[in-house]
Amino acid sequence: MAHEESDISIHDEERSLPAEGPIDAPHHDLIGRRPLLPRVDPFYEPVDGMADLAPGTVLRSRDVGLAFLGVIPQRIAAVQLSYRTTDMNGEPMAAVTTVLSPSSRAPGEVYPIVSYQCAIDAIAGRCFPSYALRRGSKALGALPQFEFLLIAALLAEGWAVSVPDHEGPRGLWGLPREPGYCVLDGIRAAMNHAPLNVDNSAPVGLWGYSGGGLASAWAAEMFAEYAPELDVVGAVLGSPVGDLGKTYERLNGSFFSGLPALVVGALTHVYPELQRVIETHATAEGKKSLARLQKMTTVEAVVRFMFTDMASMLDRPLAEILALPEVREVFDSIRLGRSTPAMPVLIVQAVNDRIMSVDDIDELARRYSEGGASVTYHRDRFSEHMLLHPMSAPMALRWLQDRFDGRPVRENRLRTTWPTLLNPSTYQGMARLVAISAKVVGGRAIARAPLSEFDR
Repeated sequence: MAHEESDISIHDEERSLPAEGPIDAPHHDLIGRRPLLPRVDPFYEPVDGMADLAPGTVLRSRDVGLAFLGVIPQRIAAVQLSYRTTDMNGEPMAAVTTVLSPSSRAPGEVYPIVSYQCAIDAIAGRCFPSYALRRGSKALGALPQFEFLLIAALLAEGWAVSVPDHEGPRGLWGLPREPGYCVLDGIRAAMNHAPLNVDNSAPVGLWGYSGGGLASAWAAEMFAEYAPELDVVGAVLGSPVGDLGKTYERLNGSFFSGLPALVVGALTHVYPELQRVIETHATAEGKKSLARLQKMTTVEAVVRFMFTDMASMLDRPLAEILALPEVREVFDSIRLGRSTPAMPVLIVQAVNDRIMSVDDIDELARRYSEGGASVTYHRDRFSEHMLLHPMSAPMALRWLQDRFDGRPVRENRLRTTWPTLLNPSTYQGMARLVAISAKVVGGRAIARAPLSEFDR
């Protein structure tokens, strides 16, 4: 199979920038070629001796061109960083983040940086933000392409944005701890890369929704232990899954049954006991179906697997398989709530959510609060899963702005009790989001035009 051309090859001429750590990280200028898929792009490869490097060390960097849906070029300065991070077992790993810079800032200004976690929700590299957001990418059905509109809203606030491939180089959705390491080290890498001019003292925010909310929650839980030197002042956790095991059981056989199937397909790569269960009890057709999932984008998996019951892929009743100790152990290990976030968190969840159970998020909010976390819980009584993310954007951005400004958390709590559909400021913010989206669709520059100012 012929590979697509990349904007970098192992023979490209490299120019060295000042070292961000103990190594000289080569930098590659923008080259207008179609990007390679991550699995065949040398930019994603680890380097020798990574175990001796500090987490967040930049291994290599490159300028990239971004495009909405892969085809509408964006006038946004973007750099991709390959950096040293840590996998779920504590071993060194290379990951990639895409860092976007605001269009205007005063010289010497210390501006915030937000790590935005996309809902990758897939194993295929086509769904990684580092590929899907680039000009020329072929990623039909990858959710990060649509989330570009919210990333643009962060730029309109005047903030830098790090968009990490938080599932790591193999797209292992659902793993514990590792997404948090990828997120936090992506922020470190952005600060270590001198040309980005992100100050080490800059306040840091986290934001993500659904699968991105799950990754953001892992970063919030891992922060105090793993990256306490960062000034992470707040985390917005939108519908952050909470308990993947319960989510699997609830969604199996539903319209969204492709989502839990994707999780199982990913987990088999790192949990040998789960792989043995699949090898032993999955039918031949079931194994083929799980293999096909490895290459599907999120939307493609949902469409092709809608209303599919995993029981039809097994030689024993699904309840018996789920009750196996080795299966229960896997699901227990990937559940959020084992650590308490050290920064204030805003949890956003729709009561009428058909994908994520509000009961699971209620339990997560309770665990965090009982552990001593400062929790603001927007439990929206009228929205559903897909609608709530954009509708809550003005509130989420205002909440982050207040954290950057050092305002007391209690000032936000009254506002967040109102359902977004009944809050007039929601519609003012949505009008601004539509205006920003129109600039993205038109390929125009994203000027400073904060959504956050509309949340009252």
